[in-house]
Amino acid sequence: MNRSASAPGWHADLALVGIALIWGATFVIVKQALDSASTLVFLALRFAIATLALAFAFRGRYGRLRDRRRELRGGVLAGICLFAGFAFQTFGLRYTTPSKSAFLTGLSIVMVPFIGSLVYRKAPQVSEALGIAAATVGMALMTLEGPSLGIAFGDLLTLACALAFALHILVIGWFSAGGSFEALSLTQVATAALLAVSVCGWAEPPRVVWTAGLLTALAVTGLLATALAFSVQAWAQQRTTPTRTALIFALEPVFAWITSYLVYGELLAARAAGGAGLILAGILLVELKPIARRKHP
Repeated sequence: MNRSASAPGWHADLALVGIALIWGATFVIVKQALDSASTLVFLALRFAIATLALAFAFRGRYGRLRDRRRELRGGVLAGICLFAGFAFQTFGLRYTTPSKSAFLTGLSIVMVPFIGSLVYRKAPQVSEALGIAAATVGMALMTLEGPSLGIAFGDLLTLACALAFALHILVIGWFSAGGSFEALSLTQVATAALLAVSVCGWAEPPRVVWTAGLLTALAVTGLLATALAFSVQAWAQQRTTPTRTALIFALEPVFAWITSYLVYGELLAARAAGGAGLILAGILLVELKPIARRKHP
């Protein structure tokens, strides 16, 4: 897939590092905000703020919508995946720790080549298979609890989140090339907002207590971690390769652990730290493909 060379690649890479930092930091912010608002109400407010911000920022910049049917279709599909991912992730944060949630969410990067192999009917390469195996073992070390080998409810929700985000990456990768990143970004965020609003009244009891912490979380997640982040992702993937994008996003759980340590003083046990290392190693194997013999479609 050809990428635009209209801007230096390091500009896009640096922007993606900033987005990974923002996403990593929001795990702690969202967990604190859920003390003041129910999950779906928080998501509805977050995506609504992002939609209004993008509609204002991109006014008149994506041309006539009737000429952007491809981006609109892609945006709707991406928005469905986005809402599912954030819903599972935010529900999961109620029952797991921020750093653990971040590492499990990172499995979406490992899932992408596996799902892609089903779509393209081509088996994963050796590096991809080894990466998936390493990340799976790492996930087990981080999530399996005690002699019962049980997995916490929040961990299962976060794994569902990872699957949704993997599908989101594939959809954005397909529809971002050669189109309007503004239209794609606005449509996906607006779709997620509509889905959140449509279910927040019946899927769970709505609750909101307006506090300074909640307002701060909505501002940070709505403007920075949603409106800015997904616009930058669509823009950057026109100027850098998907491999480098995914590799940079692998920094997100590292930033999440640093933030969790600074806020909560949370330390990873040796077993969990080893699992986290295996997850990151799996991500690197999948994206760098040191044993690859052919290019993956």
